[in-house]
Amino acid sequence: MNNNSPKRFNFVIYAVILGIAVLLVSGLFGGENLPEVNYSEMRALFLEKKVRSFEWEEGVLTLELYGDPKTEPTKVVHELADVEMFRDDLSGTYERQFKEGIIEKYNFVPLRGTPWYLAILPYLIPLALLLVFMYFLMGRSNSGGAAGVKFGKANVRVGSGEKRVTFADVAGVDEEKQELEEIVDFLRSPKKYQAIGAKIPKGVLLVGPPGTGKTLIARAVAGEADVQFLSVSGSDFVELYVGVGASRVRDLFEQAKKGAPSIVFIDEIDAVGRRRGAGLGGGNDEREQTLNQLLVEMDGFGSNEGVIVMAATNRQDILDPALLRPGRFDRQIYISPPDVNGREAILKVHAKEKMLADDVDLKVIAHATGGFTGADLANLLNEAALYSAKENRPFITMHALEESIMKVIAGPEKRSHVRLERDRRITAYHEAGHAVAMHFLPTQDPVHSITIIPRGKALGMTISLPEEDTDHLTRNEMRESIVGLLGGRVAEHLVFDDISTGASNDIQRASSLARDMIAKYGMSERIGTVSYDNGDEIFVGRDYERTKAYSERTGGEIDTEMKRVIDEAYEKCEAILTEHRDKLDAIAAFLLENDTMSRRQFEACMNGEEIPAAEGFFDSVEQASEETAETD
Repeated sequence: MNNNSPKRFNFVIYAVILGIAVLLVSGLFGGENLPEVNYSEMRALFLEKKVRSFEWEEGVLTLELYGDPKTEPTKVVHELADVEMFRDDLSGTYERQFKEGIIEKYNFVPLRGTPWYLAILPYLIPLALLLVFMYFLMGRSNSGGAAGVKFGKANVRVGSGEKRVTFADVAGVDEEKQELEEIVDFLRSPKKYQAIGAKIPKGVLLVGPPGTGKTLIARAVAGEADVQFLSVSGSDFVELYVGVGASRVRDLFEQAKKGAPSIVFIDEIDAVGRRRGAGLGGGNDEREQTLNQLLVEMDGFGSNEGVIVMAATNRQDILDPALLRPGRFDRQIYISPPDVNGREAILKVHAKEKMLADDVDLKVIAHATGGFTGADLANLLNEAALYSAKENRPFITMHALEESIMKVIAGPEKRSHVRLERDRRITAYHEAGHAVAMHFLPTQDPVHSITIIPRGKALGMTISLPEEDTDHLTRNEMRESIVGLLGGRVAEHLVFDDISTGASNDIQRASSLARDMIAKYGMSERIGTVSYDNGDEIFVGRDYERTKAYSERTGGEIDTEMKRVIDEAYEKCEAILTEHRDKLDAIAAFLLENDTMSRRQFEACMNGEEIPAAEGFFDSVEQASEETAETD
């Protein structure tokens, strides 16, 4: 049955009720609209023998007049203030005309008292209609339209989704799954833990960057435990009406207790769990009332045996400290972006339902997607499937994956974009400057691809990929990263004796990196091992009164030290490109002719060898992974 049918039926019912109400009101009060005349005009009609008949009822005198013989007689009305005065004035006239046949009939209806219920009816009907309208309006609001949200009821979704998710569907987070397997085991066999006095954590907070699979892991816990799973979004609690959020929290836990053992999952809990007192207003805030109720439900006087609360957020720094203490969220599990092995495992999970060609090597793709989250990898395979379907191919090939990874990183190609030859030369030397500088910096990742084909906002791109995933950045690596970022600007100045706006993003990144080295990581000998940055993102409710943690003098020293680091990097980059100017010219010339250069072609050019034919993006990645494996 169509889900829209009940909505259409309700709409028809409401329309019929409203139509009947309008008809009743118009029937009761509409009447026949007749022109009204004053007393002297009414008196003249009688004297001029224009009255055919008349009737007096309830103080109103209705006159039927002689009109055009071809038309119906017309009518007028006059409200008599004193009927006795009318009779004294005109009784002789209308009685004589009645005998003469001019007035065909007349009638005086005795004055009757209006019943009380009819007297108040004109006031009751509009009020009743207003109440009925408000009733249906509130009913629609309580039903939440199509969503089924009620003011005092939590918008709970029962179950982990249409498809049951288990730990087999989650990859790249092996240690995190081990932590959560304890929760699953307790829900399956609670007596085993209770027998030795163990208490399972009341709450588990999943923290991590967007796209790392926090919600998916929560669904997998519910699927593995095979218990009632109640999921709700943090924003569902906050409503326009005061007290609704707290009521929904109570209703959520009441439902969970009835179906215990159960899991309550609150997605994006930062929407309701922000620290209290954060803002310019007072504490009587709807969000704070909702948070207070949540704190009480999680660890208050009541008992929540068999109810485990799971929540997910990527802004742990703005959550209220009372929410994070033991007894509420006892465990905080950080889910980081996957490493190369995790990326390969995630790709295998998402590739189960995809038709892959024989040449697809997921290990190579994993090496080429450093920094990708699980959501990014799922999107990558989906983009490759869309590209293959558009090309009318039955399988996903490595070429489709190559196009998709470039699209995910930088956006689609803009080959139709009309560009001046001058702009192409500037872009070619700019990207060649990045590549040559990075090649002669020992700590930098090898160059895998260079292109001057516009993608997204970028007019060109130099892609370097790490050989292995690392967890630390040394001071020397950061310094040389700044040198590589300045390669485009230095190349423009050397070749054209001028500079362009194309290096604006490079300069911003280099400046940010230099400031982090000095003010955040304490890597400056002049400033010392001191951090002037707490590392948290700005939260207006908490930081609107925050002042700098250092004086103006120290701020000036930080700026001076930043400039020194950037100037030294610029000089080093200029020395590299000046010494290897021939390599810079050769790579730029190749890019102007071919638009794209692969890793093998780049290394052959840098070694003075013959440049091989064009190859795919993943070919160089595969070669690099094989060389790394042989070295190990």
